[in-house]
Amino acid sequence: MADEFPLPDDLPVPEDDGAADHLGGMRLPEISLPATDGTTVAFRDLPSRTVIYVYPMTGRPDEDVIPEGWEAVPGARGCTPEARGFQTQYDALRSNGVEAVFGLSTQSSEYQREARDRLELPFEMLSDTGWELTENLDLPTFDIEGETYLRRLTMVLSGETIEHVFYPVFPPDEHASEVLGWVSEAPSPGSQR
Repeated sequence: MADEFPLPDDLPVPEDDGAADHLGGMRLPEISLPATDGTTVAFRDLPSRTVIYVYPMTGRPDEDVIPEGWEAVPGARGCTPEARGFQTQYDALRSNGVEAVFGLSTQSSEYQREARDRLELPFEMLSDTGWELTENLDLPTFDIEGETYLRRLTMVLSGETIEHVFYPVFPPDEHASEVLGWVSEAPSPGSQR
């Protein structure tokens, strides 16, 4: 599978600014978001171990939508390689107790659906266009060219609770392997491992 958006060698590395420190152990809000398959996903009804990777935005090969200066923002570049990583590790994650995987951004489900279909992802993307989840959880963001985007992070959920948070995420193309390593070492709550 050729990567339409290869990562440059000099990609700036994000630093941990503490903006996600509050998330571990938080209870999920009673919020539902639209998914790329046309369903609505209620956060309180997610399976016992769910992985949600949060990303700023995906680009499209047929459009130039990436803001000027994007590559200079630590952690901004790499959404497609990150999605491909979760695609590659999807079966292994499921074999290690992860019942569901979702990507999440503030892009519309229609826009996300193009990426899901083009990349042939085996999981759905969630759309927070109204910033409801972002604001409720106080997810970290950054601004560029007058627009606000989510910072890249991953939450491992256990029922209604955020069990673990990966932040910052770098490099994005290797992150799914990092998540797989963690879930394979951390038994799901209630498991007999």
